[in-house]
Amino acid sequence: MMGLIIWFSLIIGIPFGTCVGSYDRSLLSVPKQKTLFVFGDSLFDPGNNNYINTTTEFQANWSPYGESFFNPPTGRFCDGRLILDFIAEYAELALVPSYFEIGKDNFVHGVNFASGGAGCLDETFRGFVIDLKTQLKYFKKVTKDLKKKFGRKKSKQLLSNAVYVFSAGNNDYFNFNATYPKHEYANMVIGNLTSVIKGIYKEGGRKFVVLSLGPLGCTPGSRALKNGNCIQQLTTLAKIHNSALAKMLKQLEQQLLGFKYSLFDFFKVASERINNPSKYGFKTSKSACCGTGPFRGTSSCGGKRQVKEYKLCKNVKDYLFFDSGHLTEMAYKQVAELLWNGTVDVIQPYNLKSFFHLPA
Repeated sequence: MMGLIIWFSLIIGIPFGTCVGSYDRSLLSVPKQKTLFVFGDSLFDPGNNNYINTTTEFQANWSPYGESFFNPPTGRFCDGRLILDFIAEYAELALVPSYFEIGKDNFVHGVNFASGGAGCLDETFRGFVIDLKTQLKYFKKVTKDLKKKFGRKKSKQLLSNAVYVFSAGNNDYFNFNATYPKHEYANMVIGNLTSVIKGIYKEGGRKFVVLSLGPLGCTPGSRALKNGNCIQQLTTLAKIHNSALAKMLKQLEQQLLGFKYSLFDFFKVASERINNPSKYGFKTSKSACCGTGPFRGTSSCGGKRQVKEYKLCKNVKDYLFFDSGHLTEMAYKQVAELLWNGTVDVIQPYNLKSFFHLPA
């Protein structure tokens, strides 16, 4: 079942006492400084789970993870860079630091709170990940320190101009509680996400980018459980979630003064590559590059998890999926390009490039 767990975005982020005394004052002297705050799961986790008391099922800080770009591995669930790493490059920023590392790396252009395996619901892999509400709590600590250090006016300016990016919900559905009707369960997930977004808005956030869920039932981990076919129930749950997500964002736009959002259709982008991999430069979208069992759908990449046996492909660029539930760096780069500069068929009403320049 763990093979299912780690997927498109089984995506975490101390700081129990993290010091923010090293924040760069130059940031606050540039009102239009590009700043990113990142929330969610393994789609965005830069290695936050390295710092928490969890198991290796929710970590990826060993080889061959990271080998296409990072040495040593950072904890990213990929052979190299993630979507937000490319976004930082396009925005001419350094990599956005993990929440646990802001004390040593200087807060200059944002913080990444994302945690592999995290969900919108508190009970999703409780005790092993940093759930979305806890990520909000950590964000509030950052804003408190910003206000204390630089005053309300400058910190308010920074927070309102910043962009807040979310990948959240995937793990809630891999952990689906079948005692709930599907739509009721999705409403619970969306309700918790809404609460966190409102919490950020209350702190001064105004510009939000949210990724829809991908076709959850079509990962190698899912196919391994269904003799090579997609698990339709998981993909149906993703569609229900995505529909509710779009409605929720429109409602917040009407309810909250100054609230702006952009919704990225990750479902469409991922489905196109799963259904027609050769069109996008891949040889296969069914099997993972790294893992074991049918379609390498068992989450054993690197041999550090419960299952030790694994196989690694010769050319990672041939594969859409790196492991049982996460894309390759090449795939993430394609996603990032569309998120940054895509047209309204995949991201609307703004792409991320134009969103940065919108007045708060």
